[in-house]
Amino acid sequence: DYIAHDGYQALGKALTEMTPAAVIAELERSGLQGRGGAGFPAGLKWKFVSKAVGAKKYVICNADESEPGTFKDRVLLNRLPGLLIEGMIVAGYAVNACRGIIYLRAEYTWLLPRLEATLADFRKKGLLGKDAGGLKDFDFDIRIQLGAGAYVCGEETAMLESMEGKRGEPRTKWFFPVEKGFLQQPTLINNVETFAAAAHITGMGASVYNQRGIPGSPGTKLISVSGDCHKPGLYEIEWGMPVAELLDLCEAEDPYFMQVSGPSGECISMAEKDRRISMLDLMVHKDIRCGGSFMIFNRQRDLVRVLLNFSAFFKHESCGVCTPCRAGNFILQRQLEKLDRHL
Repeated sequence: DYIAHDGYQALGKALTEMTPAAVIAELERSGLQGRGGAGFPAGLKWKFVSKAVGAKKYVICNADESEPGTFKDRVLLNRLPGLLIEGMIVAGYAVNACRGIIYLRAEYTWLLPRLEATLADFRKKGLLGKDAGGLKDFDFDIRIQLGAGAYVCGEETAMLESMEGKRGEPRTKWFFPVEKGFLQQPTLINNVETFAAAAHITGMGASVYNQRGIPGSPGTKLISVSGDCHKPGLYEIEWGMPVAELLDLCEAEDPYFMQVSGPSGECISMAEKDRRISMLDLMVHKDIRCGGSFMIFNRQRDLVRVLLNFSAFFKHESCGVCTPCRAGNFILQRQLEKLDRHL
């Protein structure tokens, strides 16, 4: 089924027709930005790792999808695990890595058998392991490491700490992971959707990919739509789609406000329904970025109760390192409780 839907084509093209530098150049031409929320240019990150000096290099997929309201990576892992693995192998080839690791969210343990079976199938086909893809001296394999259910491990350096058996909390960034990441070696970290998009771009070419979207924000984006709508679910939209159009597609029910990119993102009202969803600079274009979560709330929802729910989540999940988070969320919750008592 995967072959019938163009599976392995990107990998075949990369390993037989392209040099590692050509793969990275194609990714740069596509303008692909990380789909984890930060939006760092993927091609530039791959280039940094390819040029970094280290005894070993690693490719890590951050599959710790913990932002409330986000389920896009879960669908990719469940429906198209081969696409993720293909993207990781292409990345391993491009940056000359020796090992790939999928850091899987603890709550996604039920996906483990499917992922392991897919990895076994890739090994059976000679696409993982020694001389992967028939390419001499390209020894690249992928393993899965389970998280322990910590929201903070969605942050890449906290994830690295967890992978090394330490407490999952963000590192002081004297070095970025592209320089010193996993085991202090150059490390490429992208999330599930980014690797899947990289595989598509490698297969179809940047020129085809860039036919969708808008100038400065090309391609498509997966959006997890939930809340007060008749058709919740996963939507693949072109960058540049107005918020109003997405609300129409999911048949939103008397929408009042929308929480974009999860509780840590941005809250917008219906007065902003004409804003586009894109990766363009917010301050200049007034577009809105969306890491993947799009929650819709109608007029019957109690906004204070919603905020109390968000506050309780962040208070519980704080790693306690930074004062604004450790103390600030506690204070915010108390203030919201006081407001709730007086309403």
